[in-house]
Formats: sequence, C-alpha cells, structure tokens
Amino acid sequence: MSKRLLLVLAVAALYVLHQDVWFWRQARPLVFGFMPIGLFYHACFSVAASLLMWLLVTHAWPAHLEREVEHEEERPGGPGGREGVAAPPRFDREPTDSPRRRP
Repeated sequence: MSKRLLLVLAVAALYVLHQDVWFWRQARPLVFGFMPIGLFYHACFSVAASLLMWLLVTHAWPAHLEREVEHEEERPGGPGGREGVAAPPRFDREPTDSPRRRP
C-alpha cells in the first residue's frame, strides 16, 4: 500500500473511532480509580489525533507550495513579482531599529 492511502485510512479510522457511542451512558469502570471510562477514552483519542497530525505534517505536507513561496520572495517586488509593490513584513527576524534592543 502507498503511504498516502495508509494516511487516508488512518484519518478515516480516527474519524470513526471518534463517534464513541459505546461509552455514552456509563461512567464505570473508573480508570486509575477516579477517571470515568469515557473521559479516559477521549484523552487517549486526543493523543492518537495528535500523533496522526504529526504524521500528516511529516509525510503529507505539500512542500511544493513552500518552494513556490520561497521562489516568489526571490523575485523583484516580493511575492507576486510586481514592481512598486512592497513585500509583506517578515516576522521571523528581529528588526534592526528595535527600541527594545539593549546596548
């Protein structure tokens, strides 16, 4: 199977598992002696969703879009390549004339 198909199946499986109709009307058994089973299930589901999002970003991120943006920033006039139009501000570095800078 391809990587893309496995990721799509994982998203579909997580979507189906989110519809937990089996723990709606019961609070027992208590996990660790204090946590209702439905709350524990959703805590585990949140961890699984976070891991799946990490996998999606790592393996399915559209890197070609980032390459296009980087290429556009290299053109004269900034993104879009239009002369006379200022490029949008970049927030990934400290401004050189910052009044908060210490000597």
